[in-house]
Amino acid sequence: MQNGVNAYKKAAIQSTPQDKLLIMLYDHAIRYLKVAKDACATKDYEATNDNLLKAQDIVTELIVQLNMEYEVAQSLYRLYDYFRRRLIEANMQKNMKHVDEVIGHLTELRETWIQAALIIKQEGTNRGLSYAG
Repeated sequence: MQNGVNAYKKAAIQSTPQDKLLIMLYDHAIRYLKVAKDACATKDYEATNDNLLKAQDIVTELIVQLNMEYEVAQSLYRLYDYFRRRLIEANMQKNMKHVDEVIGHLTELRETWIQAALIIKQEGTNRGLSYAG
């Protein structure tokens, strides 16, 4: 049964447009960071760690998916790498100010990608959003 569920999830992800997948990654990272903050506030450091690691994994995935042929990807790489380092520091120090900083940046980037996708749709292109970031 689990294999069928995993196959369904994989097929759903593969059929989702790239711009929507990117937004979903941002959404999940932000959600994990908020859960980590809540867990830290209640001194549940295991949940804090688990959720910070999940967010770090998503940031790593964002890095892996960069198409370095584009100049913007190089800038995004530096930014994502900075996020990853801040989350590691947050986890080690249990400093949620670092988490707030990353949430702010991810939220801003998420909105930027949404606007870019809307512009592409308004231009009537069917090529979708190429993920340089």
